[in-house]
Amino acid sequence: MHITNTISQQFGKFAQKEFPSFFQNIINKTYVNLLGLDMSEFEDPTQYKSLNALFTRALKQPRNIDTSTDNFISCSDSFVTACGELDNEQLLQIKGMRYNIKELLTPYVAKEALEKVKNGSYMNFYLSPKDYHRYHASFDCKITKLIHVPGKLYPVNFKYLNKQLNLFIENERVILECLTPENKLFYMIFVGALNVGQMVFSFEPQVETNTDTRKINVIEYDDLEVKKGDCLGYFKMGSTVVMVWEKKSVSLKDLTNQKVSFGTIVANKL
Repeated sequence: MHITNTISQQFGKFAQKEFPSFFQNIINKTYVNLLGLDMSEFEDPTQYKSLNALFTRALKQPRNIDTSTDNFISCSDSFVTACGELDNEQLLQIKGMRYNIKELLTPYVAKEALEKVKNGSYMNFYLSPKDYHRYHASFDCKITKLIHVPGKLYPVNFKYLNKQLNLFIENERVILECLTPENKLFYMIFVGALNVGQMVFSFEPQVETNTDTRKINVIEYDDLEVKKGDCLGYFKMGSTVVMVWEKKSVSLKDLTNQKVSFGTIVANKL
């Protein structure tokens, strides 16, 4: 097991622990104040019985989002670190740092699917520790496959994005293969990071991340449909989501180095 996994497991144990309420309130308030969390859409910090409960907090009220089928929305509150068109099979981890889509998606993605995303579009969403940690469906779609790839848990902040080659390939990740109602292909890749004890998917209890296993798990679905805005699950700390679209299926908004929220329109359907 890599040292990053061990550190994350230990931090996860601390974050999951429910301390006596007086002490837990101090932990929660310190975390909120230290990171400057905006809690206006959430319960008071004293209402969360553990640090993990605070990390994975749900919205008190649903957000008003554009539910039309004209566009894709951001799946999370996050910062767009890179976006654009793939150069054949190459996409950017961050400016000047390229990696290969085949390696990101693994051999468990069909060759026909890889051909469709060559020269397609991509966008990277970085969730900082102070962001809302739940992720949502970006579009009405059918989830056809889930691939869980165990791996390391390097940090995914700017320091590591700029120095760690193939960071998204080396880190643990969960890949969702999705089809729009028009059978256009897109992927949502959820990348683990340091102190992310788990990535949770509400529709799939078989997924257990940051464990000792090194076996890739592939689950296929026949009739798993989700609606734009549906909550898919959550990170237990900040991390990254990479979205990749079939070529000539979307027109991306130019959002590089911009903050987006769950519900922000990030691409228009072609």
